[in-house]
Amino acid sequence: MNELFIVLIRPHTGLGSIARKIGGYEYTHIAVSLDRSFTDFISYSRRYHYFPFDAGFAHEYRDYYAFDRHSNVKIKAFRLLTDDSCYAEIMKYISNCENDSDEVFNLFSMATMLLIHGFRIYKANNCMSFTAKIIELSRCVKMEKPYYKYSIQDMDKLLSGYKFFEGKLSRSGHERNDDYMKPFKMKTYITDMIRLFGRLIYRMLFRHNSI
Repeated sequence: MNELFIVLIRPHTGLGSIARKIGGYEYTHIAVSLDRSFTDFISYSRRYHYFPFDAGFAHEYRDYYAFDRHSNVKIKAFRLLTDDSCYAEIMKYISNCENDSDEVFNLFSMATMLLIHGFRIYKANNCMSFTAKIIELSRCVKMEKPYYKYSIQDMDKLLSGYKFFEGKLSRSGHERNDDYMKPFKMKTYITDMIRLFGRLIYRMLFRHNSI
């Protein structure tokens, strides 16, 4: 059997704080970890801390969640055991997402999750839909609705019998010192926002039959 982990994360971000106040739920990000070291988190997310519109498939690390004055981050992890066939499907799906340059971040579904509970856009995911698809491919639990309609809180309840760990994860010894925290100019912020919105709207209007 092969193990993988579904990890709920309470990131130290402004958007995370706002989401917690609106939704009344602690965890505002979710990712997949392929081993219990919890040093590489696979998800759909922003690729830079200060630039939410350059987003998509990403490998994230402890110091992306615990930065500046924060020495740790709270997580809740669930351990899933899959057979070789399911694990191969999961790894193929992850590889396809990582290597497909057409994949984008489904910001619209994420932003409206509390109101309309998720919708699909051609070759677009967010942290919830990506992780829920991994859960579906694992075949560890029965899913009662389409994977892209599962919120983080839904997945928390769905996997309650698979809880592995809940607590603080230290960033100490895992700092990467890469470009994740670099700043961006407002012009770049606006142009990339327009670009992402345009791609999503175009796919909603003209690529709905391709889903």
